[in-house]
Amino acid sequence: MDASERGVTAEMRHHLDELREAGVEPYPRRYERTHLASAVVDGFDELEGQTVTVAGRLKSVRSHGKAGFADLVDMSGKVQLFVRQNDVGDETFSVWKLLDVGDHVGAVGEVMKTRTGEVSVRVRDLTLLAKALRPLPEKWHGVKDVEVRSRRRYLDLIANDESRRVFLARSAIVRTIREFLHERGFVEVETPILQPIYGGAFAAPFVTRHHALDAELYLRIADELYLKRLIVGGIERVFEIGKDFRNEGMDRTHSPEFTQLEIYQAYADYEDMMALTEEMVVAAATEVAGGTTVEWQGETIDLAPPWRRLTVDEAVKEALGVPVSAATGELAAALRQRGVDPPEPAERAALIEATLSELVEPSLVQPTFLMDYPIEVSPLAKEKPDAPGFVERFEPFVAGVEIGNSFTELNDPLEQRARLELQEEQRRKGDSEAQGIDEDFLAALEHGMPPTGGLGIGIDRLVMLLTGASHIRDVILFPAMRHESGE
Repeated sequence: MDASERGVTAEMRHHLDELREAGVEPYPRRYERTHLASAVVDGFDELEGQTVTVAGRLKSVRSHGKAGFADLVDMSGKVQLFVRQNDVGDETFSVWKLLDVGDHVGAVGEVMKTRTGEVSVRVRDLTLLAKALRPLPEKWHGVKDVEVRSRRRYLDLIANDESRRVFLARSAIVRTIREFLHERGFVEVETPILQPIYGGAFAAPFVTRHHALDAELYLRIADELYLKRLIVGGIERVFEIGKDFRNEGMDRTHSPEFTQLEIYQAYADYEDMMALTEEMVVAAATEVAGGTTVEWQGETIDLAPPWRRLTVDEAVKEALGVPVSAATGELAAALRQRGVDPPEPAERAALIEATLSELVEPSLVQPTFLMDYPIEVSPLAKEKPDAPGFVERFEPFVAGVEIGNSFTELNDPLEQRARLELQEEQRRKGDSEAQGIDEDFLAALEHGMPPTGGLGIGIDRLVMLLTGASHIRDVILFPAMRHESGE
């Protein structure tokens, strides 16, 4: 806090003291309003001359002798208050003179228009609802510093209409997805966040300890293995929207704590999940953008089905000039020729991932299903019957960003055990992202899991796409951040 802010804060605290000395309660219990600000402004023709009660935060205060104006904002928008000493009386007007920008007030009065044509409430009664003790950022000109916006989201929401729009849109997107799935017979459930064995994705976990159980537990990296247990148990259409946690790097599309939607449908495959993805994304886009076309970072993106389908083999051939089945040395050499350093060790799965992430995925701007992955990178997916070595898996890409992952789920318990044993071997070699063997999950599969299609959608990335946000922190209310110095 600089010297100027300290001076304003001192003045606001002095006003608080004066109000209390005058017997004014600066933090009353409740207040009942009749209209939101937008309802007053938009409904002027019907409300003119009628008495309304509004409440919100003061965005500006302008005093002119025995009268004054203030802009009051609530969740819906802004309405002007017109306050005159003759209308409210000396006692209330003395309270008015001690109000600051940022204070919450309630006002009762008639709806009118000023000489300049602005819809206003001519105040007859004014109530202080919460006295602010710190000034608002830059007197409402907005919070521009990205660090401050993310770390102190309350200031960002107060000052930046665009941020408020994004988070209201996020809520609408999640609500629309829930309604979409409920209408199709899916059951919403909750599965454990603290798990004895992590699985369902390639990721390093966060580790904690449960003292009462005397056990090491992991924050889940995915919901998958528990949701499949429910398919085995007979809940044939199931989904969960919840937090997952991955102990990995942070960038514009990755956060260690993120929200994921996972869906599983019995008697379905990844083709059914492609259709579900298209319909669900269109439903969300229609809700918040009014149609299937969205603008993202200067690109016009058309989400209308059908989306393009591109196999991994086709994508690798186009990017490297050699097929996925080429020898690892040939794949590595082709990567070098295109300016990409091959990962070490240069194993097939890592080479394929490097090719896709560096040379293919950034170009997938219009909606695309990247599909039919090699089995090495998909230990939980069912092998394609007509393409040995490849599995029925797709990832939907839009604006060069992966927004999900889907399989025709592997339901052969013996094959699943063999694949997880290979993962366990990689884990013992030091790969913290390899999956371990979950014996209870395998036991569930041995009881019989029907053919199943599974789909995961990253809610944060979907919100980025549909709101035009360029960084994942801009769509997470309270993103993980480094401690400030002195914290």
